Amino acid sequence: MAQAQPSVISELERATHGDADECADALQRVTDLFLSGADRFSEDQVRLFEDVLGFLIERIDTRARAELSTRLALVERAPIRVIRRLAIDDELIVAEPVLTNSPRLSAEELMQIARAKSQGHLLAISGRRQLDQSVTDILLDRGNREVIYKLAQNAGARFSESGHTTLVVKAQSDDQLAVAVGLRLDVPQHLFERLLLQASKTVRSRLLSQAPPETRREIERVLAFVSREIGWEVTAPRDFARAQAIVREKHRQGELDEAALAEFARTHKYEELVAALALLSMAPLEVIDALMGSPRNDGLLVPCRVAALGWSTVDAILSNRGAHHALTPHDRKKLSEDYKRLSRETARQVLGFWQARAAEPRQRH
Repeated sequence: MAQAQPSVISELERATHGDADECADALQRVTDLFLSGADRFSEDQVRLFEDVLGFLIERIDTRARAELSTRLALVERAPIRVIRRLAIDDELIVAEPVLTNSPRLSAEELMQIARAKSQGHLLAISGRRQLDQSVTDILLDRGNREVIYKLAQNAGARFSESGHTTLVVKAQSDDQLAVAVGLRLDVPQHLFERLLLQASKTVRSRLLSQAPPETRREIERVLAFVSREIGWEVTAPRDFARAQAIVREKHRQGELDEAALAEFARTHKYEELVAALALLSMAPLEVIDALMGSPRNDGLLVPCRVAALGWSTVDAILSNRGAHHALTPHDRKKLSEDYKRLSRETARQVLGFWQARAAEPRQRH
């Protein structure tokens, strides 16, 4: 290195008064010199290269910066300030090599970049061989579909519980993403069950054909659970007139109780169930119908609490809403806990708000 240090300085001196092309030529020669002995240089020598390269970066064009990024991206001892400067470059062709490959970028630095830069920068980060969950949380929050799909395919990406949940929720309306998430080996059991419960037949078929044997057995187990738990579909148009007449007569005779509601649920009498819950909670039928068809499970807790139903009846209602609402054991436990915490007064206030909101379009007309 005794001869290399003066060579670096002389290159810097020549480039100081040169144009962009001369700076690019100097950058290439300095980079060659650095790469020829990067694993042997002392920290002081690396800092010298860092100062020189940092000076030259600001005086070269995009093409030259992109070439430097590519050459330094995989270098274990690449000058850290140079790598950071390349990583935040607005030109993706410059930033991408180091964002995807450089071992010199910390999780904290990747988080900062992920919070501020473009979708292209986020996509580059998503392809890193290892990703901490603190980084993937931000990428899932800010990233577009392409970013999220790439993350789901990245076996080296680690996700928090919230991150796994986000993947599963987004997969509900995206078959390609559902397959990618379903093939991961780190998805928590309750979320894996939810993924399969909400998956289309096409997704389930693709997962079974692509999954390794141990995952295939788990998929088959959950699908068996689905076939047992799924009730009837609630998406078809409904005629509630007859059901309302039946429910009113039962109510008049004093027979409209929890046992009747649970029986409506278990025997898949959707219209009667909606009409009965609407009557007992004193809510408009269309509000209850909307809650039954909602992708959320917790909304139905509100009219059930207003009607003072016991959990076993609520469970029967929730468990028989249809294929896209089937509950995993984890779902059922959480909903039970939420129902215990929900007071009847709070439920009345929330239901009143929903009724008022549902009535607004009619009032305007």
